[in-house]
Amino acid sequence: MGIFAKLFKKNSEGTSSKNVEDFVSLTRVYFQSVIAANLGITNIRFVPDVANFKRLFKIPTQGGRLGQAEKTASRKMLMQDYGLSENFFKEIDASVKKHCRTQNDVQAYLFMYQGFSQDLMMLMGNLMQWKFRVPSVFKGALRSMTEKTVHDVCTKTVWKKDDVHKTAMAVRQYKERLGYSEQWMTEYVYNVVLLAKKEPKNKATEEK
Repeated sequence: MGIFAKLFKKNSEGTSSKNVEDFVSLTRVYFQSVIAANLGITNIRFVPDVANFKRLFKIPTQGGRLGQAEKTASRKMLMQDYGLSENFFKEIDASVKKHCRTQNDVQAYLFMYQGFSQDLMMLMGNLMQWKFRVPSVFKGALRSMTEKTVHDVCTKTVWKKDDVHKTAMAVRQYKERLGYSEQWMTEYVYNVVLLAKKEPKNKATEEK
């Protein structure tokens, strides 16, 4: 089943099927939509996730500008299905505006963001291992744990393990260069963790 397939099924059948893949993919759609709208990109091949999203959900181009309608639609889904805040999107908007002034800047920016998100999730997975066992019903506790761990990553200077120290420093450098806050990082990580905790159970149910 391809990217957005479950989301598309949810839209047509009215059943929820939230998962990590769709959350991450929708976030990428929002990033690419903002870039397309800001830079006036007309070649849809330049923003492949937007192209896929646009095709699946049959979203018409708004005002002749690629990215406008897709930005609104992906944002609405992320807010409704995953409870993301207004600030989450404002920080993306500000970061993209600052770093993607021409089309030549886009590839480097997306590459840097990919490194940031991958290192962040790898590090959080390492640091929050036992905390992942907290039942999903205790969302408040899990959110607080995530927030504290993100704060440690952004402020702690000494780590026992060299690999953890190295990755934490890399994440902090990415954070400063891209301009994202601890709150943004917490919101992103929390959603991925919460969704990842649900997936094994969902898969087991599907197999039955």
